[in-house]
Amino acid sequence: MPGIFNDVFNDQFLLMISRIFIALALSGLIGFERELKNRSAGFRTHILVGVGSCLMMLLSLYGFEAYIEKYENVRFDPARIPSYVISGIGFLGAGTIIVNGMTIRGLTTAASIWAVAGLGLVVGAGMYSEAVFTTLVILLSLVFLNNLENRFLKGKQVHSFQVVIGPNLDMETLLSVVKQHNNEINKFEIEQELGDDRNLFIRLENTSRLDKYKLYDELSKVEHVRQVSDRE
Repeated sequence: MPGIFNDVFNDQFLLMISRIFIALALSGLIGFERELKNRSAGFRTHILVGVGSCLMMLLSLYGFEAYIEKYENVRFDPARIPSYVISGIGFLGAGTIIVNGMTIRGLTTAASIWAVAGLGLVVGAGMYSEAVFTTLVILLSLVFLNNLENRFLKGKQVHSFQVVIGPNLDMETLLSVVKQHNNEINKFEIEQELGDDRNLFIRLENTSRLDKYKLYDELSKVEHVRQVSDRE
């Protein structure tokens, strides 16, 4: 029994589980950021992708050692399994992309899933410092660059919100309330239907002087408006 225990819990096993835990932590950080923004793929999805990719990398590196030692003519390519992981993870990312008319949402989350798969492979190969640095770069990009793009690169501020309305709402009345605040409506679309209600997505530009709480209060007083809330 002690011999079996030592065979299972050897130094290689401890190395593998340490890499799996590192992959869990790093992918979990990125998934937590997506979870905070209520994205379709959040904390658990990113962890599963990162840990699964790490496991595939470990299989590629260490899973065939017994066969190599036993048969002299056996050859293997440790990059073969990771290459399939990188290409195959695309189907999961594609499931997070939503196309609605001319609007495409979910590309950033799909890219983060693909990046997490890469992190898992890198951690599985033992490249810890590179994985930690890449995780920091991804988190900084997700958290800060979105606001930087909206405020500085485009030269204007934007504000997005959603309004849940009943079937009998007069759309002109709602739009007139928005236009009273002297902001340009950059986007106005009906995203989905919630029973008889409709879910509207509105994006305003040049909102530096927008009092959003006053706007929300005025919109909530419009007949047949069910709910007004921020939208990223």
